[in-house]
Amino acid sequence: MTGHVRAPEIRTTSGTVRGRLEDGMAVFRGIPFAQPPVGPLHLAPPVPALPWDGVREAVSFGPTPPQSLALGFGAGPENTSGSDEWLTVNVWSPDPGATARLPVLVWIYGGAYLVGTAEGPTYEGAALARRGTVVVTFSHRVGAEGYGHFEGAVPNRALLDQVAALEWVRDNIAAFGGDPDRVTVFGESAGAGAIAALLAMPRAAGLFRRAVAQSVPGSVFSPALASDVGASVAAELGLPATLEALAPVAPAALRDAADAVLGKITQYGERWGRIAHAHLPFSPVVDGEVLPSSPWEALRAGHGRDVDLIAGYNRDEARLFTVVSGRYGKITQEEADTALSRFAPGGEGAAAYRASFPEADPTTMQDLVLSDWLFRMPSLRLAEAHTAGGGTSYAYELAWPAPAFGGALGACHGLDVPLVFGTLRGGIATMLLGEEPSAEAEAVSEAMGGAWTAFAAHGDPGWAAYRTGERLMRVFAAEPHTRPCPQEASRRIWAEHDFSAMELVPGAGPVRTA
Repeated sequence: MTGHVRAPEIRTTSGTVRGRLEDGMAVFRGIPFAQPPVGPLHLAPPVPALPWDGVREAVSFGPTPPQSLALGFGAGPENTSGSDEWLTVNVWSPDPGATARLPVLVWIYGGAYLVGTAEGPTYEGAALARRGTVVVTFSHRVGAEGYGHFEGAVPNRALLDQVAALEWVRDNIAAFGGDPDRVTVFGESAGAGAIAALLAMPRAAGLFRRAVAQSVPGSVFSPALASDVGASVAAELGLPATLEALAPVAPAALRDAADAVLGKITQYGERWGRIAHAHLPFSPVVDGEVLPSSPWEALRAGHGRDVDLIAGYNRDEARLFTVVSGRYGKITQEEADTALSRFAPGGEGAAAYRASFPEADPTTMQDLVLSDWLFRMPSLRLAEAHTAGGGTSYAYELAWPAPAFGGALGACHGLDVPLVFGTLRGGIATMLLGEEPSAEAEAVSEAMGGAWTAFAAHGDPGWAAYRTGERLMRVFAAEPHTRPCPQEASRRIWAEHDFSAMELVPGAGPVRTA
């Protein structure tokens, strides 16, 4: 930015912020939308940010919320700033004026409900904003801070953080050039699961017009299951799982206790079932109030029918985990059989997989059932439920394979994110696409980013809506095309599965206590 170009200043409901001009784009980072959730507000629902006098510099991302250090990859930068101002928003606007009324895209990050940050090259909003949108990203609590279920604590604090961020967008985005009546939330993995929950939440009604759910996880917890996980976390600290006992605990110590549980989570398999074997200790909780019912049940009943939805998945979701763990091509028949017994639906699911995919080797079979249980079928069924409830849904499959690792990754989990954002260099993009993206990668990115921004602008991504009879889906490949559901065999296997709140394994006994 040259010296004579004035940095953009915007008046928000809390005070004036000064951003930066970056390549003609007005960019604002680190604007608080809620007070730091520490001290008296630890494990409490978000409270609106305090107003400030003068002009607040909005040029740096806010600190990263506490998050798991146990995953080995995917975690955001550790917060070393000394600041607890975790709950902040970032805005990219090509036209920061109150009369621009551009469509708004609000990103909700993923990370297994354990990690997540709005910072980094993958989530830079400039490329999407140049398509004529205002792009918003924000931070929200994860792990035990956001999803830990403790007696006396308001549940689903992470989801309430997201509601608070969307309320900030509603109240402020017009001043940044956005149209508060054309807000589209989009998110991937745990972010897509959060969006599914937001569609079912009374508190979120009216805060967004459209939604894009990329690789929706199928896990939502019953209060009993979530309480058992919460009690196990508290037990690591020698404390009861109550707000009174845990609120004084330092956030880093609570995070470490949750990581201790995560490190031995398979030991809880007899109590927690699939979530223990999938290493997923946290998820949205169907508590009956913040989240009244499972998103699939709620959408089928017509909740959120006024919100247009895109839901989809990547063809080879689970391949990322198989390749990164060094297990690609090395899964034994016994391991594949165990995966089928744990993750296939109902009593006949394992047999149905073997009959439907008779040529599948053990690695392929394990990847299939994990991809279907984790992301592919929950995403497809969300579109189906929304359609059944009277809403308009569009479905897609990303089939273009990532070139890294000699092509072993296929169209793996996470590949859609840099393609949609148009951030094809740095971060996860380098890991999946290599140092220099190919022309094909650029073309697929253009197709996905163009579809998402067209949907945000006027509700039509460029292909036919999903209807139960035709089941038409957009396939993002080297040559994008529309066809009936490409995963029909899996769809049939899962057709009767009920994505309801997951329970404690029957016979698991009373909830754990310290």
